[in-house]
Amino acid sequence: MAVKESYSVLKTIELSIGYNSRKNEKLISTNLDLTLNKGELICLIGKNGIGKSTLIRTLSKMQPRLSGEILLNNINIDTYSRIELAKNIGLVLTEKIPASNLTVYELIALGRQPYTNWIGKLTDEDISQINKALENSDLAGLAHERCDKLSDGQLQRAMICRALAQNTEIIILDEPTAHLDVQHKIETFRLLKNIAHKLDRAILISTHEIQLATQISDKLWLMTEDGIIQGKPSKLIENEDINLLFDSKKIHFDKETNQFIMN
Repeated sequence: MAVKESYSVLKTIELSIGYNSRKNEKLISTNLDLTLNKGELICLIGKNGIGKSTLIRTLSKMQPRLSGEILLNNINIDTYSRIELAKNIGLVLTEKIPASNLTVYELIALGRQPYTNWIGKLTDEDISQINKALENSDLAGLAHERCDKLSDGQLQRAMICRALAQNTEIIILDEPTAHLDVQHKIETFRLLKNIAHKLDRAILISTHEIQLATQISDKLWLMTEDGIIQGKPSKLIENEDINLLFDSKKIHFDKETNQFIMN
């Protein structure tokens, strides 16, 4: 069987992230060389306040980088217009999703706005992409339900489906399971892995669900004060890099049980 070739869709070169104000510059992380490939699920993990959301926002051009380059399909991300960017990167942000009297179908259809220019009529291609997204997210049976009648888990799945309807090569999610119970956390991670592998999308998730991340992701980006450690979960566990998630020596990651335990 032929080995599937990995294709880089997002790459950073000596990227520095942080904030600029009139008085000073707040540097969060520097010299980041990162690669996101198609067909790959990457989980971004790190301590609270380490800068994960800042990295997510910078990679998606929601806030400016301090220095370095971000390449989207080997082209500097600065050359992309807002509409062009929306055709390449789908976003699911961390804010709790507000209830809405839109139907699930209408919510998913909003993912086609980069192609309809906000006021345009849905074309046959738009409808096809919406239906494919519903099918691939197991939401076809709920298409005509109102969003305010959905559970938190179903609503989060609908938001992922909306990003999927954008038909982008990259989907970036910031804490997509923050408001979900354990069952829906697991279901969400499984859905995202299926999207990455079966639909050949590049998926980047910022998450605090460390154990799920180590079990389901293809690679981890472990964000520390000194930069980002990249690699397969098994590698970061074997090298004990995963223990950098905690300052306390009273907690460590047990390789045998694949979970954090108290010393």
